[in-house]
Amino acid sequence: MGHTSGSVVATADGIDSLSDAMISFIVLLGLRIAHRPADKTFHFGYRKVESFAALMAAIGMVIIGFIILYHSYEILTHPREIQQPNLTMIVLASAAVISLYRAFQMRKIANKYDILSLKTDAKNSIKDGSASVIGFFSVFAASQFGLLQADAIGGIIIAGYIFSVSYVSLKRCSLILVDSWQNPRTTAIIRKSIEEKFGQESIRVRSVLLRPTGMVGQAEVHIEVDGSKPLTDVELLSLKIEMEIRSKIPTMERVSVIPHSFSGNILSSSLDDDDNNISFIRKRVQLDELVKKVNEIIRQK
Repeated sequence: MGHTSGSVVATADGIDSLSDAMISFIVLLGLRIAHRPADKTFHFGYRKVESFAALMAAIGMVIIGFIILYHSYEILTHPREIQQPNLTMIVLASAAVISLYRAFQMRKIANKYDILSLKTDAKNSIKDGSASVIGFFSVFAASQFGLLQADAIGGIIIAGYIFSVSYVSLKRCSLILVDSWQNPRTTAIIRKSIEEKFGQESIRVRSVLLRPTGMVGQAEVHIEVDGSKPLTDVELLSLKIEMEIRSKIPTMERVSVIPHSFSGNILSSSLDDDDNNISFIRKRVQLDELVKKVNEIIRQK
């Protein structure tokens, strides 16, 4: 339609729609790979592929934005009359309705499951629908009021909108890929929960280290315990803390609790005698069963 009418904003909207299809394909591919289980090469799984796919989609949006900006500048300096303006406006209005409906449905799913790449794709579709709306009014102004530059101005506005959406996505994806945790409240929740529930165990939380891996997160909690405690008690305490964190924050896929003695030395992993060994195994089996039940409850929620 853009080629037939000679409208740069219609051409920009068409290019933008084609890029939508490409970006949606990249996101779909990333989501499929992200759900693969861990293997010998990727010991922690493929979760970050989802963020990498969102990053690639955002970079694609930036490239499309520069192409649209270049052609819009050309028309701004050399304006021309739009051919078949009524048909062009009908096409742009139809594209806006379809794109916005698809975008809001996609955003609903993305927010429900907290999928970053799908959120990026939803933003891209909202941008595409908004671009069609802008294109409609630009063609209307150019054809009905003789403001030929309005066509090029609409293209420039679309390019600027693309850049703004791309910036947000690029920033968030990049921070996830470099293990930047952007929600300090989660750290405070974990620390407070441990100190309140296990305060009678005479433990201190040394540090809480969190890293995002796309749809889920990972936690590494360092605690200080009395060095005279038996290893079996320390192991059981660590498992209880892990279970408590998982119940508070279900999106934590992996939780590692690392105990240290008050002197700062990592506790020895050897068992001193057979009695302790048998007692430890019994307690561990009981706690493992409890952990499974809690995880089932979390999944149902």
